[in-house]
Amino acid sequence: MKPKPNTSEEKPSLVPPFVALILSLILPGLGHILARKYRKGLTLLLAFLSAAGLWIWRVTVVARREVGFAAMFTKAIRLEPILILIFVLLVLMYILIALDAYKSAHISKPNSLLLWVTVLVAFFVLGWQIGEIQPAVLIRNGKNSLPLLMRVLWPWEKAVYYPEELLIGSADVVIPCAGVELETPKLEADAPYLTVDPTCGDLSEIGGKEGTRLKVTGGNFSPNTETEIWWVDQVRNEFRYRYGGDYVKVTTDDNGSFQLDVVIPYRVIPTQGEKGYVVWQLEARQVASIGKPVISEELKLSVEKMVETIFLGMMSTFFGVILSIPISFLASRNLMSANWFTKTIYMIIRTILNIVRSIESLVWAVIAIIAVGLGPFAGILALTIHSIAALGKLYSEAIESIDHGPVEAIQATGANWLQTVWYAVIPQIIPPFVSFTIYRWDINVRMSTVIGMVGGGGIGYLLIQWIRLLDYQSAGIAIWFIAITVAILDYVSSEIRERFI
Repeated sequence: MKPKPNTSEEKPSLVPPFVALILSLILPGLGHILARKYRKGLTLLLAFLSAAGLWIWRVTVVARREVGFAAMFTKAIRLEPILILIFVLLVLMYILIALDAYKSAHISKPNSLLLWVTVLVAFFVLGWQIGEIQPAVLIRNGKNSLPLLMRVLWPWEKAVYYPEELLIGSADVVIPCAGVELETPKLEADAPYLTVDPTCGDLSEIGGKEGTRLKVTGGNFSPNTETEIWWVDQVRNEFRYRYGGDYVKVTTDDNGSFQLDVVIPYRVIPTQGEKGYVVWQLEARQVASIGKPVISEELKLSVEKMVETIFLGMMSTFFGVILSIPISFLASRNLMSANWFTKTIYMIIRTILNIVRSIESLVWAVIAIIAVGLGPFAGILALTIHSIAALGKLYSEAIESIDHGPVEAIQATGANWLQTVWYAVIPQIIPPFVSFTIYRWDINVRMSTVIGMVGGGGIGYLLIQWIRLLDYQSAGIAIWFIAITVAILDYVSSEIRERFI
């Protein structure tokens, strides 16, 4: 069947439609290429090979212990049924590519909507499987994260604390009873005190009998106030007294006194000292007063590190701008196309900028830490290097998009290259340069919170440490400061743009 003549300016296909179909069945996209649909053919070829390669990779990952692809395929389908859907989409894509090649060789612009939808759906399902997306797990376990999320969203209880003054009365208890008589402590007037009867006893046994029951009397405490009971063992380990699974506490009467019975608890550590006995202390602790609110150490650290983060972003932006401006002129095609020497410089600088820009700031931070050690200086170096590459590209593109009328007019007067740049180029590039600089400052401030996680200074270091310690309230304070700072910087940058652009 002969192809219909093209009504457009496109050249006719090099092969008949049926041949294009057969060739696309041999190699997807080959028929499009021979039908002179070069970009479409290459795109479909890369898309099919990528999707097929990812599917094969997932099959081998899911069933890596099996020998032979058939056994891998069978087990992978059993473990991950979604791989069957991906396989069906690949077969459908393969067929549609061949049919589209037939149409492309037959008419100039075939309707390829179904083909592209199939490609997008195939990659979406692949992404779903590779990403191990499980909405049911999110719904089922999401409620468990709500308390932690609330600590992050409202962490201000930890931003301040109230100093507490404790009233403590104590009494010594000998364990076990060894015929030892303890000296009677001297009681100070109006000072809290405890007495126990008897003054010695045996520990409780795990799963066995209870320890000695003591009658405890306390006095000179604050009246009508809740009081906690604590034990302090022979190695000064403090632990709150529990009985029946609940912490024991008592409320004093109008005179600040109380009475209760306690059982000597059990301890895993040995209790036999060098003398055959040890001395424990029984304490009654009562909050006597609460002082004025005091700023917590976490809040102070967050403010300190946030200021460090802001200046880290500011200094890296400053150095990045200063160093990228001269580089951007050398990386501009319209200014460096005079001869082969300038073109060579242009290509070298462009290549270096692309390589440096392709490496994330986090990686540069790790390299800088190796060179100069932990701290904000490493973060400034990392962000400066990345800023030079990013701003150099943006600045050079702004230079390449200038109006060439003023350039030609200045050159017509006999001006040299430097004069042309000064009088014809710079006046046109100031607005975009200011816009790109402000945008980069905003990026650097936000990135400085990330590179701090690897030791590059700033509030990111605190944030990652608090998250690792499961201290979500402290982490919430840091996140709030980051959000507030970014919002303020966005407002400031918008005001600067209105004035200069």
